Amino acid sequence: MNPPSTSLPPALFREKRSAGLIRTLWVMLLWATSASLSLDAAQDLRPERWEGEIAEFERGDQKSPPPKGAILFVGSSSIRLWTNAAAMFPNRTVLARGFGGSHLADLNHYIDRIVLPYSPSHILVYEGDNDLAAGKSPRQVADDFAVFVARTREKLPRARITYISIKPSKARWALADKIRECNGLIARFAADHRRVGYIDVFNPMLNREGKPREELLGPDGLHMNPKGYELWRDVIRKHL
Repeated sequence: MNPPSTSLPPALFREKRSAGLIRTLWVMLLWATSASLSLDAAQDLRPERWEGEIAEFERGDQKSPPPKGAILFVGSSSIRLWTNAAAMFPNRTVLARGFGGSHLADLNHYIDRIVLPYSPSHILVYEGDNDLAAGKSPRQVADDFAVFVARTREKLPRARITYISIKPSKARWALADKIRECNGLIARFAADHRRVGYIDVFNPMLNREGKPREELLGPDGLHMNPKGYELWRDVIRKHL
């Protein structure tokens, strides 16, 4: 007796081949979409994407020149959203220049426009959160901070520079190990350089289980609510 045939009936073969073709086309489409998104993400990392916000700062400075020698808070969205920073330090002259989503490389790019012109006596930097989320390494973030310090020192040799540690958040808790590594690198850098400081807000924002304190975060699990900023105020004012 002949063995049973393993070939598919013509109609079923055509159906199987069509399904395979559809899967192939679907994979190709996903690959092309992923490549396009990767290209867009790379383009979005260009410092020029912040030109509009930086120009807005400059227009405001022309209308109302900020005082020299102030305490300058500068960095990403955690600074931009700290709208009452000046009121939280009533006995200090505080200036805030935050542009949300920025990286340390962006801050270095615009240092001549939103840092050095103010001749601040003390600069507090919050950056690195978005850098790590975009795939940069802790070492790259620490190196970019070293560049910021070197460039500031050239023009403002007496200014204090303090790095506010990358905060913990529910939305980016998967990056916790990288955040700890980055904070550690910058803390050691600060310890080795005069007039460079480091403020730890990471550990105070953890609960007893070592996880982010959700009562300090907003609905997105990333940015802080007023309670989070009150904690920052209490920690930071000890260093001013």
